[in-house]
Amino acid sequence: MRAIHFLGIAMLSAAIIGCQTHPALAPGSAAPQPPASSSAVLAASTAADWREVPPEQLLVMTLAGGGRVLMELAPEFAPLHADNIRQLARSGYYDGLAILRVQDNYVVQWGDPNEQQPRSVGAAQRTLPGEFSRPIAGLAEFTPLPDGDVYAAQVGHSGGFAAARDPARGQAWLAHCYGALGVGRGMGADSGGGPELYVVIGHAPRHLDRNITLAGRVLQGMDQLTALPRGTGPLGFYEKPDQYVTIASIRAAADLPTSERPALQVLRTNTPLWAAYVDTRRNRRDPWFIEATGHVDLCNVGVPVRQTPRG
Repeated sequence: MRAIHFLGIAMLSAAIIGCQTHPALAPGSAAPQPPASSSAVLAASTAADWREVPPEQLLVMTLAGGGRVLMELAPEFAPLHADNIRQLARSGYYDGLAILRVQDNYVVQWGDPNEQQPRSVGAAQRTLPGEFSRPIAGLAEFTPLPDGDVYAAQVGHSGGFAAARDPARGQAWLAHCYGALGVGRGMGADSGGGPELYVVIGHAPRHLDRNITLAGRVLQGMDQLTALPRGTGPLGFYEKPDQYVTIASIRAAADLPTSERPALQVLRTNTPLWAAYVDTRRNRRDPWFIEATGHVDLCNVGVPVRQTPRG
């Protein structure tokens, strides 16, 4: 039996995180314009508000049916795994492997269906020390959210990735939000390395944070994973080989011809525009909403991604 691995922007100055009320107006004065909607904030962004996704960190997974999933690696949080996954991709290790598990409201997982005679990983490593967290010191950026979290002392975003940190322990880590790319492992903390990977397709399983290595996130193509048939076996594993979904290839974008490389940008998460965007996610002021809420969960913010504008 197969071993189970667990796996309008002018209002920027007014879009202050946590601001839900306005001071009393002088008689006859006009009411202040409400903060822009999320779409209006994004529409008013400039090139400086976006960052290019480096081709070296962008993985292109192509399914046998032609569907494509684009994933960004996170070497600042999992440098050993990011490098190993890239090596596995470059060696062709993933080509012809299969999606073995689709658990509803949880994860999609892929790997080698033939555990009795597993294929060679070439120059890559089959297992690595777990990279469940990293020191806060040296982390390039971290923009905290103002609301509390039940799993961490602080949560926010680092370089476009949903992250958490504990200042008392001096540690930071990636969070299991929708689209997170994780590294399957067995019982041992150091029993994963990249030959088996998974993507979160349901409600954020934050209980997995710091128990398993997160190596990146999906930027585009989640629909290719969420639409897959659910597995009928325990934990959503497919029970018959004819249920497997074949992976045609996984490549680093840097290894593709320039004409075939996807070019994506991610909204920067350390700018005034980002603060305005977060405010619109915390305070839903669209006419449809009756309650503005005034709070937002880490995994309900979402970091926008777009095609790199041409021209």
